[in-house]
Amino acid sequence: MSGHAAASTALLTDQYELTMLAGALADGSAQRRATFEVFARRLPEGRRYGVTAGTGRLIEAIAAFRFRDEELAALARTGAFDRRTLDWLAEYRFNGDVEGYPEGELYFPGSPVLSVTASFGEAVVLETLVLSILNHDCAVASAAARMVVAAGRRPVAEMGGRRTHEQAAVHAARAAYLAGFGATSNLAAGARYGIPTMGTAAHAFTLLHDSEADAFRAQTDALGVGTTLLVDTYDIAKGIATAVEVAGTELGAIRIDSGDLGELARQAREQLDALGAHHTKIVVSGDLDEYAIATLRAEPVDSYGVGTSVVTGSGAPTASMVYKLVEVDGRPVAKRSEHKESRGGRKSALRRHKPTGTATEEVILPGRHRPELGDHDRLLPIPLLRDGQPVDDLPTLEQGRERLRTALVSVPWEGLKLSKGEPAVPTTFIEPSPSGSR
Repeated sequence: MSGHAAASTALLTDQYELTMLAGALADGSAQRRATFEVFARRLPEGRRYGVTAGTGRLIEAIAAFRFRDEELAALARTGAFDRRTLDWLAEYRFNGDVEGYPEGELYFPGSPVLSVTASFGEAVVLETLVLSILNHDCAVASAAARMVVAAGRRPVAEMGGRRTHEQAAVHAARAAYLAGFGATSNLAAGARYGIPTMGTAAHAFTLLHDSEADAFRAQTDALGVGTTLLVDTYDIAKGIATAVEVAGTELGAIRIDSGDLGELARQAREQLDALGAHHTKIVVSGDLDEYAIATLRAEPVDSYGVGTSVVTGSGAPTASMVYKLVEVDGRPVAKRSEHKESRGGRKSALRRHKPTGTATEEVILPGRHRPELGDHDRLLPIPLLRDGQPVDDLPTLEQGRERLRTALVSVPWEGLKLSKGEPAVPTTFIEPSPSGSR
């Protein structure tokens, strides 16, 4: 194989997906036309909206879902799969249809975020891959969006790569950027997705030098006086004085990474102004989340750096999405287990708005229903794959950023609060007519 070939995603799955396939191949049901739907039964505790993210990555991951010799050999070693199943997997190509909410779209409980229609065999093996991508990226983007709202017009940067798995760090940076973060410290995310990167120095650089002044001088010599100097290694007031002494009043910014950030920001602003560094900005970081950012809105902070809380979804590391079979050969099917019920049949959705643009309702429709759209209604799902191929003009990451910005503007102000409450937009389910349910 070429060293430049995309890594296979085929084993990023659970064994029971493939044993289900084996059973369906054995009795002939693997070829039945099926639709699986991805949705969240509820939002994480305290959340009033979710943000769709990861579908761009998912399309690439489905294209790479191929069982090559090495993947087939690994499966054979388990002893769990017969030759018929292995031969079928050797020829696997997803040839079905995928549609869903575009990245940057809001979702609510029950929203049909993604639907996968293909033969049962083709679709069932994608479950774990679909959920692992969407549950991670939607959780990060949803948390990041709350931080962006809390920050108002002040920029937020993602710097959590050291707090998660090395590949999750890249994907978290992408999801945070989608949600409105302005930059990332992760160079792989910058290279892969074109996200602006940032970063200057940590406390280790100051400790390396014999004095704080030596460290600041070395940094400004290398990066210019427009750099950001970390001033809290020893004493913040002395650090600020030394930073301005070394870099001059045109110093780009100082960063404070610990302590009572609100009080320290006020003191820093007063000191910087007294020293004539009126244009030097104040960056704060250190265990920030949306609640901490909200408390700092009244303080003289110019930007925020967020690490752990964004890459972990700010306490909600999964979006709790599920992948459920909802239709077989055109017939709705539904799970009835208590607290884990699903609604049968393919679905679509539209969002209603006031003439002012404020969202008022999300309506979940039977998939074959042709709704009459009002002047301020908007259909939500879009085609993503047709016959296994990406559709033309798939939304870009930048378009997703703009879509989310617009969607958040449409949320009623109550729905943007960080306090617990009902979903920002209510959901109405339109049941299929009896004639369409068989």
